[in-house]
Amino acid sequence: MSDNTSDSAGLNPANEQQPAAAGAAGKPAKGAAVWEREVLEKLVFATLKEQRAQRRWGIFFKALTLLVIMFGLAAYFDFSLTGTDAETLGRHTALIEIDGAIEAEGSGAAAVVIPALNKAFSDSGSVAVVLHINSPGGSPVQAGMIVDEMNRLRKGYPGKPLYVVVDEICASGGYYIAAAADRIYVNKASIVGSIGVLMDGFGFTGIMDKVGVERRLLTAGENKGFMDPFSPQSDKHKQHAQAMLNEIHQQFIQVVRTGRGKRLKETPETFSGLFWSGAKALDMGLVDAFGSVDSVARDIVHAEDIIDYTQHEGLPERVLKKFGAAMGAGAFKSAYLAAKPRLQ
Repeated sequence: MSDNTSDSAGLNPANEQQPAAAGAAGKPAKGAAVWEREVLEKLVFATLKEQRAQRRWGIFFKALTLLVIMFGLAAYFDFSLTGTDAETLGRHTALIEIDGAIEAEGSGAAAVVIPALNKAFSDSGSVAVVLHINSPGGSPVQAGMIVDEMNRLRKGYPGKPLYVVVDEICASGGYYIAAAADRIYVNKASIVGSIGVLMDGFGFTGIMDKVGVERRLLTAGENKGFMDPFSPQSDKHKQHAQAMLNEIHQQFIQVVRTGRGKRLKETPETFSGLFWSGAKALDMGLVDAFGSVDSVARDIVHAEDIIDYTQHEGLPERVLKKFGAAMGAGAFKSAYLAAKPRLQ
């Protein structure tokens, strides 16, 4: 009886293993769960990595396509109307804009104006060339190079006149260029003249003495510190600078006299550096008549179709100027400009 009772009470070792086996069958082992999770994580991360790579390549190719399109458009607009095959444009008035200071960069640079002049004159469809100037002046070197090319082209194309139309202002270096044209047209309120040369800067020696700052300048060559703003200005250096300014001024005067000829009505103030309104400049013989680009093309040239030959700055140049080496050149450029002669 006791044996049967023990069996019925579930004390059989075989019966004890059945619940454990059943539990093991109903619930996965811990090692298996960890392995499955790791596999899933790897799959998810691999998928995300592939998606990121696809997005990066997509952005790269889209940006590359956009750059190609932009460079293509820039090249088209830069050269489509000013190329060597401009004969298809027909009879027209050639226009070149000079807007801003006459300096080594910008629309007043010789490297920009001279190629435009050559294209405008060489085009068989252009009847005349009009320089539209709005400039307070600038570099006598840049202005001189432009004037030399204007004189050469006028001799090479005697049947194609070169006119200047003044906008708001045509002073100093701007007028230096204008004087070499066949005729100059202005508005009665335009500012014209300022036939003179300047070289300006600052001297800080007084402030340095008060603050107690000592200037330590070493040079090889007694005049190498010429125009140094932190050193006293010597009479020798002042006389040398004045002689140089007088020489450049005479060059300016000669250009005006040669260009204007008998039309110029000289007075003691003509070459004094003063400037006048367009109406007064007309009385003085500094300009020829009132007019605008449209009126000159219509009434003087008799070719109302106006084609702009100005070499406008393209997209690549603008990008390079913003992000290129020019970022750190501001201080140096300011110091350099202050120490050189300017027709301004």
